[in-house]
Amino acid sequence: MAENSIAKRALEQGKGVLRLTPTWVPRSFCVPGRRIKLHPDDYYVLGGERGGIDERWLSSTTPAKNGPLTGEHEGLSFIILEENGTEHKVLLKDAIDELKGQIIGDRLWNEYQSWPMYSKFFDNMGPLPHHIHHNDEHAALIGQKGKPEAYYFPPQLNNHGGDFPYTFFGIAPGTTKEQIRECLVNFTKGDNKITNYSQAFRLEPGTGWDVPPGMLHAPGSMCTYEPQKASDVFAMYQSLVNEAIIPEELLWNGTPEDRKGDYDQLMEVIDWDLNVAPNILETRFMAPKPVRPIEETEPEGYIEKWVCYRSEAFSAKELTVLPGKTVTIKDAAAYGLIVMQGHGKLGVWDIETPALIRYGQNTSDEFFVTEKAAQEGITISNPSANDPIVILKHFGPNNPDLVVG
Repeated sequence: MAENSIAKRALEQGKGVLRLTPTWVPRSFCVPGRRIKLHPDDYYVLGGERGGIDERWLSSTTPAKNGPLTGEHEGLSFIILEENGTEHKVLLKDAIDELKGQIIGDRLWNEYQSWPMYSKFFDNMGPLPHHIHHNDEHAALIGQKGKPEAYYFPPQLNNHGGDFPYTFFGIAPGTTKEQIRECLVNFTKGDNKITNYSQAFRLEPGTGWDVPPGMLHAPGSMCTYEPQKASDVFAMYQSLVNEAIIPEELLWNGTPEDRKGDYDQLMEVIDWDLNVAPNILETRFMAPKPVRPIEETEPEGYIEKWVCYRSEAFSAKELTVLPGKTVTIKDAAAYGLIVMQGHGKLGVWDIETPALIRYGQNTSDEFFVTEKAAQEGITISNPSANDPIVILKHFGPNNPDLVVG
């Protein structure tokens, strides 16, 4: 067995379920909300100039784009293998490059040659700037991929809503392109007031939103679970947030070098019809939807709901295993998972929800389930008499189990 690669040995050890280590990411323009279980002493462990750690990336093969100070493996998930008291690690990205369809399934490997999504927690005390993610066409101009994303607000991480639990979406109907362009031209003049032309929605724990590329959005201050396409492309279109100035370089962050300074290019990135649509609440809000009727699954010991289901690029479920129950759950596709509540067994692994995590500490709350293991079924046992196990599961594109709606 020793001659096998770390990835192969980890796959064998976990019987198709890979244990991952926490992946922490700072953002220089954010103030951490301190709800992602990182130890209070560690939010600025990377140094003040890097900013606070306000994100934990999940099942990520996507490097973070954090400027020239970005760490070597920043944003990338590691698989951990422990053998005879010795710890070995390999990047999830490298393991997938090596084992291909054995991990993510031939369907995804043949089309993407990679794991084409990741998820994260982002956790900010205040709101983020009104910003945009580019579609595939615009992102390709800077060598990246477009970025649809979605939000879900886990009740377990939202004992408080932060300073501004409201998110701006889109552009208010009736706004002209000239008005938005003027805001962009005024970016370096203080408050460019772009959210004057948007509308905010109150955020509710246990619900979510779908955010296609090309839509302006200013995420609120709830701790957010965010499945997304494997990309870190963005541009900030708001210049002042919570009295903090946003650097102009972030306005041009997704712009090709030969078009920096061209405000028309910034306007081209905006999907205008999507932004001014009058039915954003109807088309972008996501209340959880049971995978099967609750009256059928609850007697079997579990409840499972779709929490992100409007995008073809990814999807996500929330699985609850009731106290004292053992269940076997089958899925058609590979997925990453994070344990939000409770403790017990997941396949061969002991799982638990940590209350506090030191930077660099390993945990037993994050895993990746191969397609073969998902299709055969994962057995989860909850030994608690009182506490449910709650797991969030993030899937890649075109999940065969999901009808997009």
